[in-house]
Amino acid sequence: MEKIARFLTARQRFHAALLEATLTINNDGVVSNADSGNRASKLIARGIASLLQAETYGERAAGQTSGNQFEGICADFVRHTFLSLDHLRPGEWDIHQVTGRNRLEIARYEQYSHLVALDRAASNNPELAAALGSDYTITPDIVVSRKTVDDAAINYAERLVDEGVSTLASLRQRNGGASLLHASISCKWTIRSDRAQNARSEALNLIRNRKGRLPHVVVVTAEPTPSRLASIALGTGDIDCVYHFALYELQQTLRDLDMTDAQDLLAVMVDGKRLKDISDLPLDLAI
Repeated sequence: MEKIARFLTARQRFHAALLEATLTINNDGVVSNADSGNRASKLIARGIASLLQAETYGERAAGQTSGNQFEGICADFVRHTFLSLDHLRPGEWDIHQVTGRNRLEIARYEQYSHLVALDRAASNNPELAAALGSDYTITPDIVVSRKTVDDAAINYAERLVDEGVSTLASLRQRNGGASLLHASISCKWTIRSDRAQNARSEALNLIRNRKGRLPHVVVVTAEPTPSRLASIALGTGDIDCVYHFALYELQQTLRDLDMTDAQDLLAVMVDGKRLKDISDLPLDLAI
């Protein structure tokens, strides 16, 4: 008997965790990720929930509560899948949900460590603070980072480096740098115009303020409506890609509801590689 793919099992567990408390249906039949004032949103969300076999009932949690739960469950999924790809992307990795909303969270990582000095200078200079604004403050929901590597590991197969070369390389532990930010993941339980703009602004700030390699910049969402997904998925230059928590179920639901226009819009995003399923994320992070 053929063994079930690990990522398929992880995807099922991801959905099961959401169904426990986050993806719920209230007494009026409205799913927690639906816009209660939008008929299409309610129909699509209910179709996805049915395919995921939602059986929990309850009133919709506050936006922040649902968002925090979604972030934690997404972090668990990425951790359990990406760390199994050590044969493709070796390294010592840390994957965690960012809590506390530390506005200088990314300054913990090598590409953005200079932001500490920038923040210190701005706090002592009102004119500089006014000029900079808050463009350099970025708080990802989930971070994936790689620790630096000691010379013993680098020279494992043969002597590649010594004290005379590679003295500024960020990956080399001897050079004293911080861990490397590999990915910044923004989680959006639903998408409204302000949330789409926030995700793009965070992405652009990551691009503008880095020194060194740009980390992966991605968005994971449970938004059910293709038109709102398009507001963040279409276009290039800021976000690598948007990942849907249940893309296959969304596609099936649109077929079942015979929403031709929505199917066409979704196809544009999928065929254009701007929208993928959550199960695609760990392999894309291994690039």
